[in-house]
Amino acid sequence: MPTHPAEVRRGRKFDQVLHGAREVFLRDGFEGASVDDIAKVAGVSKATLYSYFPDKRLLFMEMASCQCQLQADEALMTIDLSQPPRQVLKQVAHTFLGFVLSDMGQRIFRICAAESDRFPDLGRQFYQSGPMLMKKALTGYLQASIARGELRIDDIDLAAAQFAELCKADIWIQLVFGIKDRFSETEIARVVDGAIETFLARYGA
Repeated sequence: MPTHPAEVRRGRKFDQVLHGAREVFLRDGFEGASVDDIAKVAGVSKATLYSYFPDKRLLFMEMASCQCQLQADEALMTIDLSQPPRQVLKQVAHTFLGFVLSDMGQRIFRICAAESDRFPDLGRQFYQSGPMLMKKALTGYLQASIARGELRIDDIDLAAAQFAELCKADIWIQLVFGIKDRFSETEIARVVDGAIETFLARYGA
């Protein structure tokens, strides 16, 4: 792409460009995605695309960030700080896994992982726009639950990270190595229920 200051600019066709970029990136990957294809799918000129996104990495990260933000927003909407841990943790777990196991979530993760060596900022920004937002939402709830005497946690950040890992038990490793790409509701419920019971056994008041 042409050399311009690495700065995202917004305009009337900004969302249109993002929609086209999402389709092409998720189909062809970061390296395989061409500006010509993105502009064609988005229905804009290359000049318009360049005016919004002078750097392909910026375009990819904006697309990925928007998808992750949707996940985080959904999580925040499902978390009712007044509800007991067992109920809230179940909501958080299913929302988290819903994105992780989706085609969109898998493709974004694989693109970031594949490009992280050459472009370490991709992985860093992906973490900040998705997993970190989820972690913040969970830590906020854990603090409220501790204040009500429902949980006993010394290291809230660690506990939140542990719960996320428990939710991926058995499922994530099969996903990453291509052993399975689909899981039944029964399989997901088994992992979620196990994660909640293990977490509460460690941190329940």
